[in-house]
Amino acid sequence: MVKLVECVPNFSEGQRKEVIDAIVDEARKYNVKILNVTPDASHNRTDVTIIGEPEEVKKAAMDMAVKAVELIDMNKHKGEHPRMGAMDVVPFVPLMNMSMEECIQLAHEFAKEFSEKTGVPCFLYEEAATRPDRKNLADVRRGEFEGLKEEIGKNPEKTPDYGPNAIHPTAGATAVGAREFLIAFNVNLATDDISIAKNIAKAVRHSSGGYRYVKAMGFEIKEKGIVQVSMNMTNYRKTPLFRVFETIKSEAARYGVNVLSSEIVGMIPLEAMVDICKFYLQLDDFKMEQVIEKRMLEEML
Repeated sequence: MVKLVECVPNFSEGQRKEVIDAIVDEARKYNVKILNVTPDASHNRTDVTIIGEPEEVKKAAMDMAVKAVELIDMNKHKGEHPRMGAMDVVPFVPLMNMSMEECIQLAHEFAKEFSEKTGVPCFLYEEAATRPDRKNLADVRRGEFEGLKEEIGKNPEKTPDYGPNAIHPTAGATAVGAREFLIAFNVNLATDDISIAKNIAKAVRHSSGGYRYVKAMGFEIKEKGIVQVSMNMTNYRKTPLFRVFETIKSEAARYGVNVLSSEIVGMIPLEAMVDICKFYLQLDDFKMEQVIEKRMLEEML
């Protein structure tokens, strides 16, 4: 029985192509599929999606992480996205014949081995979290690299799950987790007023009274002269993308601002796209079984 797991390493470099290529090339040594590489210059961050059997994926992610430690100095890093380490996050997601419990075990194994190899402290989050206040990645990463550098080793709340109780001098710290599928969904607004993006992010994110499975922040996209509501959708079945998108449009209209465009960063499940299609086309009784690629895949397997 083949087991498949997804890993979505995010590392803190989105501008230097030679560094991005060197890190991603580490995964090519293993029997994994690299489904996506998405550098973001404004966020100065790259999102990679790899899938394969658990041990191969763990090895590929490990070598990428070690290379990131070698090539990225967080003291010189600037970007819009919150971050605390060179290899910032390493989440494992069950795909096929994998349980969440197995992904949690994989996260523990990875964090232990990575911290032993590099001296980078690791914090476990989401389903792998060892304490309730670390389940939310935003809580783990609060203060970012600069804040953690001041607190780790002094504040017991910042004691890592694995590795030294001290910041790595150049690579910072890494969050390692196990979670369900996450969709990175951004909405660009036709304004350069960052306060509008921040207000709309506050309206839709769960922590400030919005949708249960939405994490959101407002960012400036300076090179385009616009602002963005940047979101992580942590359960697309219970909080669908179209509902959040419509809310953002409505909130933006209050400020006399239009939605310019939206984007998906990385991969998205077919089911989520079908839900969007059903909503906007007002389809009656449309089923996933009507998607020809899904039926073809089922027949092949």
